[in-house]
Amino acid sequence: MSFSGNVKEELSHQIAQARHCQIAELAALISMCGAVVITPGEKYRIKIHTEKIAVARKCFTLVTKTFNIRTDISVRRNLEKGSETYMLVIREHEDALRILQATKLIGEREDAYSALHIVDPILVQQPCCKRAFLRGAFLAAGSMSDPNKAYHFEIVCTTVNMAEQLRRMMCSFSMDAKIVARKKMYVVYLKEGAQLVDMLNIMEAHVSLMELENVRILKEMRNAVNRKVNCETANINKTVSAAVKQVEDIRYIQQTIGLDKLSDGLKEMAILRLEHPDATLKELGEISDPPVGKSGVNHRLRKIGEIAEDVRQNKED
Repeated sequence: MSFSGNVKEELSHQIAQARHCQIAELAALISMCGAVVITPGEKYRIKIHTEKIAVARKCFTLVTKTFNIRTDISVRRNLEKGSETYMLVIREHEDALRILQATKLIGEREDAYSALHIVDPILVQQPCCKRAFLRGAFLAAGSMSDPNKAYHFEIVCTTVNMAEQLRRMMCSFSMDAKIVARKKMYVVYLKEGAQLVDMLNIMEAHVSLMELENVRILKEMRNAVNRKVNCETANINKTVSAAVKQVEDIRYIQQTIGLDKLSDGLKEMAILRLEHPDATLKELGEISDPPVGKSGVNHRLRKIGEIAEDVRQNKED
């Protein structure tokens, strides 16, 4: 199962203690993947359609636990794709009416199977209800990428009004949620790893949160090691390049004016560098007689380089 599937499986078992939170979560599920059906006799029915068994299980549990209402569930299998779809139907008018009144969705209809575009703000006034609503919205229409590959959290909405309502709800928990249009849908999304961790905490998916944190720690450790290795490699390359240039300058002086033209200190350092081309500045200083500090070695080699450059310019002139 994917990481997103694991999150939904965990959330499907997370039942809020308070009834008002259960109603808020059910309102999200009906709004995001449900429809209100009006029969010819002006009777209400509620249909919830999903491809995720975790969502079907959660809807069934909430309707049964919160309202003590019987729900019909049908399963349709697609043999070609190897997938299943689940349909939950509240057929009795009185039962559907009770749910719609409790979730304050009774006025959200245009015709049969019409989408529900937004929920009453009264339903999600309290932080606990907002958590429950976001949990239901993610179950119904959300997804998360594999954190080993990328950090991405999104909830797909059919209308910009619902997307904006979700964005404001997420931002009330200090999230930096954004909206992007995708074909005819509107996607509310988060990108940063730290915010994904916070979002899992908000939805109370604590097991998935720990899994994500473990991935983040490992990735940060790998990145830190890679940065250190890259830095050390760059320093080694820089040191090797400098040593190669120093040897070239010394050999040039040796072949043109001769090392005897150098002062005693510079001549000694030139010979040491030729004898120890791979030695660091510190190591060259330690084998000098008398020993010389790292800055002293650097000064002498730089002076040798300047002399070599002067000789080259004089040759050109």
